[in-house]
Amino acid sequence: MALNSILRRASTSVLPLALRSVATPRSFHHAISGAITIGNRSFRKELNTDFFLPFFRSYSAAPAKNNAEVTLIRVLESEIKCAEEDDQNSVDEIPEEFPFEIQDNPGERTISLYRKYEDETIKVEVDIPNVSAEDEEEDNDEAGENDDEQTREESSIPLVVSISKDSGECLEFGVTAFPDEISIDHLSIKKPDDQLAYEGPEFHDLDENLQKAFHKYLEVRGIKPSTTNFLHEYMINKDSREYLMWLKNLKTFIEK
Repeated sequence: MALNSILRRASTSVLPLALRSVATPRSFHHAISGAITIGNRSFRKELNTDFFLPFFRSYSAAPAKNNAEVTLIRVLESEIKCAEEDDQNSVDEIPEEFPFEIQDNPGERTISLYRKYEDETIKVEVDIPNVSAEDEEEDNDEAGENDDEQTREESSIPLVVSISKDSGECLEFGVTAFPDEISIDHLSIKKPDDQLAYEGPEFHDLDENLQKAFHKYLEVRGIKPSTTNFLHEYMINKDSREYLMWLKNLKTFIEK
């Protein structure tokens, strides 16, 4: 009876059950199946959390960043923080007398202005200045009297003014806007499907009275210093916004 009691206790243990059944392949497979059935809860728990899960994690984890990438990300984060602080200080309040509707698409370096004037459709493409406001201030501090012309050019913005009629013809001006001054660089009249049209002489070669008349022509249509001075500040702020977006896109790419 003592022997039978020992055997009954042994038969409830998982490991002895497998060992006793190893005599034949069939009995071995049957014993392993029984052992798993008896201890399925504890075995599954240990199987999932203590054994396979670390392997799954090691295969699913993203590759570790090297030192150069980590350093680059940190520098980008610092620059983004500075750019965000500058962006918070920028204001683009459009003056009530501003005559154009502004179309500003994020990610593009130019903006478009639109307005109707009598039977004309006026479109203006405005590009960002060549340097930022901070760079201009530094250049102004360092510039001497002989550098006035260079400083003047750096504080300008380029515009392309297109004035269209219902007929499809378009009068196009290339304009450079300086503080409180409008300079017409060239003008041409364009017709649909006419790519080889004569575009006229250089604007500064025209008669002085004709030059003044064209300046007045543009002024009446909204291209005047009060408009372009606002645009200069607007484009500086846009340059800051685009720079911030560019930094964030770079950081996202490096982090992938």
